[in-house]
Amino acid sequence: MLGRPTMCLKFHRYYLEQDKVPLAMISTIKKLKSGYINGTRVALGTLEDFQSTSCITSLSFLHNQEEGDPESLNSSVREYLEKELNKCFLRPTLPYGAMSVKRKKSSMRSRRSGVSGIIKRTRSIQVDKYDPDLVNLRERYEKIHSPPPVSPGVEGLSVHSESPYSSPTGSGGRTPSPSVEPDEVDSWNAARVRTLSEKGYDNVNDEDLVVMFKETESLEEQGDILHYLVGNRGVHWDTGLGGQNETVTIKDLLKDLYEKACHEKKWALVRHIAGMLGKKVEDLAKAVTDLLVRQKQITIGMPSICEETITRPIPSKDLIAIIHTAHGSDQSTAMLTQELLVYLAMFIRTEPQLFQEMLRLRVGLIIQVMASELARSLKCSGDEASEHLLNLSPFEVKMLLHHILSGKEFVVKSARSGVVSVANPSKVQSKKSVIDIILGKDCQADDGNFESDRQGQWLRRRRLDGALNRVPRGFYPRIWSVLERCQGLSIEGKILNQQLTREMTPGELKFALEVERVLNSIPQPEYRQLMVEALMILTLLVEHDAVKTLGGIINVEHLVHKANQIFLEDQKHINGDATICCAATSNENPCGGAAGICQHFYDSAPSGCYGTMTYLIRSVASTMDCLPKQELDCTIS
Repeated sequence: MLGRPTMCLKFHRYYLEQDKVPLAMISTIKKLKSGYINGTRVALGTLEDFQSTSCITSLSFLHNQEEGDPESLNSSVREYLEKELNKCFLRPTLPYGAMSVKRKKSSMRSRRSGVSGIIKRTRSIQVDKYDPDLVNLRERYEKIHSPPPVSPGVEGLSVHSESPYSSPTGSGGRTPSPSVEPDEVDSWNAARVRTLSEKGYDNVNDEDLVVMFKETESLEEQGDILHYLVGNRGVHWDTGLGGQNETVTIKDLLKDLYEKACHEKKWALVRHIAGMLGKKVEDLAKAVTDLLVRQKQITIGMPSICEETITRPIPSKDLIAIIHTAHGSDQSTAMLTQELLVYLAMFIRTEPQLFQEMLRLRVGLIIQVMASELARSLKCSGDEASEHLLNLSPFEVKMLLHHILSGKEFVVKSARSGVVSVANPSKVQSKKSVIDIILGKDCQADDGNFESDRQGQWLRRRRLDGALNRVPRGFYPRIWSVLERCQGLSIEGKILNQQLTREMTPGELKFALEVERVLNSIPQPEYRQLMVEALMILTLLVEHDAVKTLGGIINVEHLVHKANQIFLEDQKHINGDATICCAATSNENPCGGAAGICQHFYDSAPSGCYGTMTYLIRSVASTMDCLPKQELDCTIS
């Protein structure tokens, strides 16, 4: 944009939340006053401050100059404005008589129950069965340790001991939707917005649904009804609500509901309707390009279900089509994906250090991790956490994403209304492990919660780093050195061949992407991180020149499972935490960790005599035949 454009911001009372200025507004004003926001130079002041240095012009083309009345609007402009203003009919008089509505009321109640919740059933955000159940881990830990004192504020939380998460393959049968034109809603396939369970809607009459739409004051119910009508009739179906002289289509109702949901800050509904209307985030193509030019590949969609990889800049129209293809009928997650792409581009421009040693950004996995973090902090099920995530405001989504990228901790404030807000904790005792959960204004976390939150700390860190595809510094050149001394590395059935060292150099991006491609075949992020740790053990053999050759093809996953087996044997000998699950004598109560690995092994620190690196070293020593088996002389210099 040329020049120095002036943007006017009007503050209204309905911006306040419980008569208080929201945190997002305060943070934005502070950034504007600092002179920079998202890397852009800005100046904040009143309109009067900028008048003397601004160019003021009149929009003469809007006036009715031809008819000799320059003070009035042109007739075509006036008609357009009246049409837009009158479109929000705001509950007009029912076209049916009171008696007819009364006769149909009982049947409408039963039909309403069939349509209710149809939008929530399209959600595709799932924390799958491999996701660590941190609440379960805490409960098992407390069975063999003295339970910490419980504060009165935390007593009201409902702890779900049964894992609410489903398998990623359980929804693998979902058919991806056809490509969607962002600006042409009428090109949609009606089947795209239908849910899988349509048996409950066989007896639903569309005209009755329109009457139900006018009767209900719940925006969620209105959204469910319009969602069903779009799939059944299309967005251009005349609802008959406009009277004799005006046509009110479903698309008009969607636009009206979108404005109401924005006004009431029902963000999950806003995102879903925005997806149904084919809206797109501003500068989406530019955001993706900013990520790509910094050598970051992007994947869209949920892991192990439908992931689309973006490796080159493409137009917004094609981007929207890819996003909707990957997410199917889940309009809410599709719009959330667009938001995250813009925020990721914003962060990589202003804070590139957050993306060090990250070659591929898997947006779907990042969404799952964000939901997992909310589930952990709020001690709620995966479905509830997904709903909380979609109900976060754009500012809160951006803030949560930044905390996850940077490794910072955050406070989750859970209000009675169900609104979740994310903020920085005032005091952080441990950057990696402490999460304060504030219920109301006067509730404070106690020391018992700190001890409880330590359980699952390393499991969480591995899950976060795996979801963000983070690797240690200099990881890819070290893998190149390992391949020089063996015939290949086998990971999840895919092989990194030694021939790559003859075709590519250690620091070549193409080689790093090849390694990343193999690692990304692992759908579970914490399991992926254990694979990375096992590979780092192999690089130590090469760096210290322990052996001249590592032999044939090395099965990395076998090394990880062998390390887990050694860990469980040690747990039996010392009667450790894992004896209540995977190390139990009967082995009837496995904890269900990713890829059959015990959750307590995932939750072990890398260092220490019981750390994962120790067990991986023991696994390598007992598995690989190339290592010397006799005692070695240790020369101290």
